[in-house]
Amino acid sequence: MADRNALIADFIAGSPWAGAIRAVLAGDASNRRYDRLTDPETGKTAILMDAPPEKGEDVRPFVRIAKHLCAAGLSAPQIIAQDAENGLLILEDLGDDLFSRVLRARPDNEPLLYETATDVLVALHQVPAPTLETYDPPLMTDLACLAFDKYAALVTGDPATKARSRFADRFQDILQQTTTGAPPVLIQRDYHADNLLWLPDRDGVARVGLLDFQDAMLGHPAYDLVSLLQDVRRDVSPAVETRNITHYIEQTGCDDHAFRTAYAVLGAQRNLRILGVFGRLGHDYGKPQYVDMIPKVWDLLMADLEHPVLAPVADLLRDALPTPTPDALTGLRAA
Repeated sequence: MADRNALIADFIAGSPWAGAIRAVLAGDASNRRYDRLTDPETGKTAILMDAPPEKGEDVRPFVRIAKHLCAAGLSAPQIIAQDAENGLLILEDLGDDLFSRVLRARPDNEPLLYETATDVLVALHQVPAPTLETYDPPLMTDLACLAFDKYAALVTGDPATKARSRFADRFQDILQQTTTGAPPVLIQRDYHADNLLWLPDRDGVARVGLLDFQDAMLGHPAYDLVSLLQDVRRDVSPAVETRNITHYIEQTGCDDHAFRTAYAVLGAQRNLRILGVFGRLGHDYGKPQYVDMIPKVWDLLMADLEHPVLAPVADLLRDALPTPTPDALTGLRAA
């Protein structure tokens, strides 16, 4: 760690932010961490991203997607300085007004913020996407199976191999039938209230600051809307969810029935994946705060499974996946 601190100090010293005061800002579910840099003379700030390559991090996708988003007129952070080889970036500071914080203070702003965030997706999906890997049905199925591998198996000790196999076969068919007809767009994959900043001094869709998009892929246009409106970190009102699904459909002219069907299927896929990811973060990485959110994920999943298109897997999942009771979650935290 001492060597990395020296590396960071040298990087800052060779940048426009030499002499800045560093203060720890945040970490996230990955191995990245963030510091705020403050110029002691002007008070201006920037953000240091520390993404150690030796821990599997790579800043180059972030840089590439940030440039694409900015070129589309959206508010991703500008790249001020970079040392991609060592996993270091200095970024424009978009502030601290995360949607989640703004809405805790002003819940009446929910319709405005969510409609603007939906308009960001409308604008982004009209721009030709860069070349990226595709979030296709086989990959989505594999990731949905994390609910068996890193949630159910850790809670019950039973890998439910047969149920997992039946689910995978059926679910991949459902994904193939419902999500492969629409032209693929860039999906950020973590588009939610803790990764969106409110920038009211900017105009239009630029009022939404974008973070944590380095894992972007090509996928169905409904995916990021699901991420936004089925948010495990805060309760989005049903009226706002319904209104913005309709708003997206009206603004893009996409097929109403096909989009709503894909929305439900992708909601189930995303929530199954998150069940597994949060189980893994609690069990394998000692981050119990993610286990605390599992009941919300479960409720969202159960709501998605009410859609008729998911009938071939709904009862199977209800039987094979354990309900997240307090005892089940205590076991995950203790592990």
